[in-house]
Amino acid sequence: MVWGRLWGRRGPAVVTGAVLGVLALGGCGESEPAAEAAPAEEARTVEHAMGETEVTGVPERVVVLDTGELDATLALGVTPVGAVRTDVSDELPGFVSAAGVDPADIGDAGTIAEPDLEAIAALEPDLILSNSVRHADVYEQLTQIAPTVFAESIGESWQENLLLAGEALGREDEAQRLLDDYTARAEEVGDLYGDPAQTEVSVARFLDGSVLRLYGEGSFIGSVLADVGFARPEVQRTQETFVEISPEEVPRADGDLLFFGAYGADGTTAAEQVTAGPLWQSIPAVAEGRAVAVDDDRWFLGLGPLGAGLVLDDLEELAGQLAG
Repeated sequence: MVWGRLWGRRGPAVVTGAVLGVLALGGCGESEPAAEAAPAEEARTVEHAMGETEVTGVPERVVVLDTGELDATLALGVTPVGAVRTDVSDELPGFVSAAGVDPADIGDAGTIAEPDLEAIAALEPDLILSNSVRHADVYEQLTQIAPTVFAESIGESWQENLLLAGEALGREDEAQRLLDDYTARAEEVGDLYGDPAQTEVSVARFLDGSVLRLYGEGSFIGSVLADVGFARPEVQRTQETFVEISPEEVPRADGDLLFFGAYGADGTTAAEQVTAGPLWQSIPAVAEGRAVAVDDDRWFLGLGPLGAGLVLDDLEELAGQLAG
């Protein structure tokens, strides 16, 4: 069995955008014409899930409240001054370091489940990014701190969310370029598998001892696999983000290729227990060496162009192993 975490040989490029400044010119005396005053920074209205928000200039102190927004912001060349942590770790996801950013440079804004409003205010943000799925209940409080822009959904909508973040950050062209580059690379990775539509790819994730999730087409990872061109097992041909099955149903996780991850310590413990058991070993993909353990941060937490690029790295590496 192919066991262990795949690490891509090359990560997606992180493009550093220029931060626009304003130069104010002072008067030089009566004998010279008066210098024109510097124009005020342009304000633009961003339409989003919660209504409309006016954003002025190019935000420099951004706080993000979910991993998708963290991914998108970093990919657009902006290091947030603050970000929430997941509910199972005090550390930021691994894709932050993979993007060449020191996690210590990003302040703590609480957790995804419970953003710390006082900590967020103390960071003095000029923009807050999140989504209505996670934080609709604190939107009004957030708007009292800084202009706030919310995506409507998460996961499968990551490309639309990236464009929204690009608009809010004043980097729309860069967001579109990232998507164009991603689309081209997804097609290139698909070509490495010959006709990827003939390969059914199964994706499973362990959360704790009683829950195993099979990820559907309506998820972030489902959208990346679709862009590469893979087919999905019947149980995962759903627009739902995932289907939950019990440990006794693990044979339903089978596919031509099976990728599986584990969320947090409880998920890791569950994965160790289940994958050592007879039901898991009876899955044809496992018995025939077509099951691959993947890094959970890369496959399930990125929810943006960085995460998508890391998944493509893993798929490219696996294609080379299979060809060898």
